[in-house]
Amino acid sequence: MFKVKIHVVPKKSIADPQGSAVKDALGTIGFSGIEELRIGKIVEIKLDVNNRKNAEIMIEEMCEKLIVNPLIEEYSFEFVEESI
Repeated sequence: MFKVKIHVVPKKSIADPQGSAVKDALGTIGFSGIEELRIGKIVEIKLDVNNRKNAEIMIEEMCEKLIVNPLIEEYSFEFVEESI
C-alpha cells in the first residue's frame, strides 16, 4: 500500500488570479516580502499495488489522463508515510 500526494499548480506561463489576489491581500494585512504566490491543489491517493514502480506508473497515467490539465497545469508527486 502506498500513499501519494500529487501537487498540481498552474504553469509559470499561466496567470494565477487567485494567487495574485491572496498575495495582494496578505500585503494589505502586513505580510511583506512575498515575491510570488501560486494557488494549486493537492490530491491524496492510497494505492494497493505491489511495488513503487507500478505506483509511479499509475500516478503518472492518472495525472496525464484526468487529474491535471496539461495545457495550463504542471504536477509533481511524493510518496508519504502513513501516520499511525
